[in-house]
Amino acid sequence: MKNPMKNIMLTIEYDGTNYNGWQIQDKAQRKKGGRVKTIQGVLEGALFNILSARVRLISSSRTDSGVHAINHVANFKSSTTLKPARIKEALNALLPDDIAIKKAEEVDSRFNAQYDSASKTYRYRICNSDYISPFIKKYAYHFRQPLDISLMRKEAVALLGRHNFRAFMSACRGNDGELRRDCVMTIKRLEIRPHKSGLIEIIIEADGFLYNMARNIIGTLIEIGRGKFSPGSARYILRKKDRRLAGPTIPAKGLCLVEVKYGRGNAHF
Repeated sequence: MKNPMKNIMLTIEYDGTNYNGWQIQDKAQRKKGGRVKTIQGVLEGALFNILSARVRLISSSRTDSGVHAINHVANFKSSTTLKPARIKEALNALLPDDIAIKKAEEVDSRFNAQYDSASKTYRYRICNSDYISPFIKKYAYHFRQPLDISLMRKEAVALLGRHNFRAFMSACRGNDGELRRDCVMTIKRLEIRPHKSGLIEIIIEADGFLYNMARNIIGTLIEIGRGKFSPGSARYILRKKDRRLAGPTIPAKGLCLVEVKYGRGNAHF
């Protein structure tokens, strides 16, 4: 008689520097060469060693190459008799130093980390000074030119709410990699927090993110803050829906997935 199927949710922290994003690459991508090591691939390999069976992780987000995470949520189903705490312990013993399992818990069989999420929050760090500390070099974008934080905050207001964000993405795809029928998302929070050290943190919470959406929005705000784009540009670019009008896609290393909210308002459904 088979053991009943369990639905296990993992909360994962990782340094994405040495990975080609979250998602396992398909055969077509691998043929193109380049880095193919992914967070999902490493985790599923470790789970196979522990469970002696292949499992497929369902992810709350599809982070890009070089992006980090503090609370990346994923789930998988297994008939294992191992308790979640033992799975967490075994995974942390097998995983490389740049990936850690913060929590492993059994959840409702209907829970789906991708489709049940209410919002995701990303943080982007900019080092806005003449030098960057070696201790944050892998986790922040070094931008030397002075930035007008007040103007950036005013422009960011235009992006709050439900809009078509076609102008702020590299392709009209969701963070699951699937082609979308529309590019409408809701930004619930967009905060710019300067620190005395010269570090600037930009927090974006939305019900979903399109491909490179967060990095393109922040790239646009930087162009506004340094005076290259005039006041009113954010609203104008949003209305025109033209990617060519927006700012550059800034480096991935400054981006980190910090929270995933579900029905009860947090990552622990």
